[in-house]
Amino acid sequence: MAELLLCEHIAKHFAGQQVLSDICFSVFSGEILGIIGPNGAGKTTLMECVSGLLPVDNGTIHWQNQRLSFSRAKQFMYYLPDGILPYQEQRVSGVAKFFQQIYGAPDSQLEQLIKRLALEAMLKTRVKALSKGYRRRLLLLIGLLSPQPLLLLDEPFDGFDLRQTLGIMTLLRETLAGRPLLLSIHQLSEAEKICDRFLLLNSGRVTAVGSLKQLRKQAGLASGGLEEVFLALV
Repeated sequence: MAELLLCEHIAKHFAGQQVLSDICFSVFSGEILGIIGPNGAGKTTLMECVSGLLPVDNGTIHWQNQRLSFSRAKQFMYYLPDGILPYQEQRVSGVAKFFQQIYGAPDSQLEQLIKRLALEAMLKTRVKALSKGYRRRLLLLIGLLSPQPLLLLDEPFDGFDLRQTLGIMTLLRETLAGRPLLLSIHQLSEAEKICDRFLLLNSGRVTAVGSLKQLRKQAGLASGGLEEVFLALV
């Protein structure tokens, strides 16, 4: 796989507290890379820095071997934060159509995503009245309509039960169709099912990067799932 994004020595501090220290990792074409770590590990801050939403104190990013300023990151990456609620007073149908037109997505793509995300019954509902799960579905719709080659999702399965999570995983795999995905996720069982590789983050530092097989080797384990590997390495 070709290396699309290379992040080197990313560092960030708030009010004198070091939140990210010397973060280095790559994202390859067609892969799903999961950022794994406990609450407060720096997962969201890392995604905000990489996508150019937050200024960094140190570090560089390269896109397809060309150095990229953080201010230009949005040209190649679409970051979908956790917990936002766009245009709360508008109906779901209007918000969906608005983003479709902004991104130049075809009608067929919008219709397919509405169906796959089970949003048909919510189209006339105002965004502010949606449940947590349906709010998440609307955000996923917006992210999947975006044209940027790299999609960044913060806790995309929050608000879903197990069956719904499995359905969303299938949708992401099928809809992305080779489009790489960087996601922050705290549910290790879900991460193990969908991610190709993992970036283990703890206290703002990279503990390990690799596939589950590679992480097992680093942890000195002959077998075990992501949870066992995570506990052994962090």
